[in-house]
Amino acid sequence: MAALYILIPVAVVLVALAIWIFFWAVDSGQYDDLDGPAHSILFDEEDPKHRAGIEQADKAHDEGKSDRE
Repeated sequence: MAALYILIPVAVVLVALAIWIFFWAVDSGQYDDLDGPAHSILFDEEDPKHRAGIEQADKAHDEGKSDRE
């Protein structure tokens, strides 16, 4: 029973820390582009069309950020 007096507050602190880290990740933009890294491995980095697509995606991403602020 005495262990519960230690384990319950430790568990609450760990859950609060996990929630804080999740919200920090969302606010810092960690989940903004979920498809980009998955698609980038399919293209050759030297392909000029691929570079143009990256620049276009970055431009659209930057415009989307300015709209939210």
